[in-house]
Amino acid sequence: MNDPVRAKLLARIEAANDAAALRGLRDDIHAHMETQLSAQPIEAFNTELNEVHDAIIRRAIAFSEARMARLGHGPPPVPYAYLLFGSGGRGEQTLTSDQDSGLVYEDPPDASRLEAVADYFGEFARSVVATLQELGYPPCEGEVVSANPLWCQSLSAWKAKLDLWIGEPDWERVRYLLIVADSRVIAGAAGPGEALKAHFYASKALHPEIVERMLNNTMRHKALVGVFGQLFKEHYGEDAGSLDLKYGAYIPMVNAVRLLAIQADVVRPSTLARIGELTRAGVFSDEDGGAYAEAFRLFLRLRLMTTSKLEGGYYTNNGKLSGALLTKELIEELKTGLRVVKKLQKYVRRRASGRF
Repeated sequence: MNDPVRAKLLARIEAANDAAALRGLRDDIHAHMETQLSAQPIEAFNTELNEVHDAIIRRAIAFSEARMARLGHGPPPVPYAYLLFGSGGRGEQTLTSDQDSGLVYEDPPDASRLEAVADYFGEFARSVVATLQELGYPPCEGEVVSANPLWCQSLSAWKAKLDLWIGEPDWERVRYLLIVADSRVIAGAAGPGEALKAHFYASKALHPEIVERMLNNTMRHKALVGVFGQLFKEHYGEDAGSLDLKYGAYIPMVNAVRLLAIQADVVRPSTLARIGELTRAGVFSDEDGGAYAEAFRLFLRLRLMTTSKLEGGYYTNNGKLSGALLTKELIEELKTGLRVVKKLQKYVRRRASGRF
């Protein structure tokens, strides 16, 4: 859809020369995209919204590169890839978004420079995270951000870490692996990010049992619909009567599709793209693949209706769909979509545990 206002705002993002100007544009984009919610199909809106987030994040990264040069550190000493994880990695961010990020850089040809290179990217990553905070993106509460040294390392260190996580998995290491599976390069050079993803799948191939180890993490969140079709709503507090759409619908489906994608070596992180590739590969029948895609589009649409606010300079969202929005028609749509998720979860349990 041709949106001249959005196109002009994107051009202004590209031309912004400081964080204050970029923050103003983030606010303008947020307000404008809200007005476009009902103007186009959800996939098109989701694509355009995530293009906006990507543009803002890339500009913040460019600011940090320039800051490093001004401080006398020069340009990046080796090629690097700035990674998005979570909904950012999958291209599924809503109007609100936190930071889930990492950084992988090439090993310097001279091993004696490794510490200096690590120091450069550590400072660089902290600058990016701080700049994005100024722009209204809160850091991930679990500290999955590039400023955390665990998520900012050389390619060789990343490969060794992946081998450890896959070879000696526990709950937390499996959680980290699932995070990496959703990674996407947002800025820098594609090479290090692609090499990281390739190593992930190569190491997984050597340890096919890791898929079954991922099953418990994947099935942690259940679809919020009972055997008699009743929705499980929040009972207490300010969200009483609402539905936890994030953890009761969206995340269960994301998790289930991701595990099948890992098992089938589907590299693309987008949930809808994964459903498409799994259908073409015969993991899903055409009928089931169509039903899963339709349910996921519903959840994408409803996520944009969940409770959000601007608090402390950050755009935040609790993932809850207000009870006031739960019309009879919407409840029936949700029940149908959630039954589809329950069917998908049962299928994933059988396939991932080798009982298919």
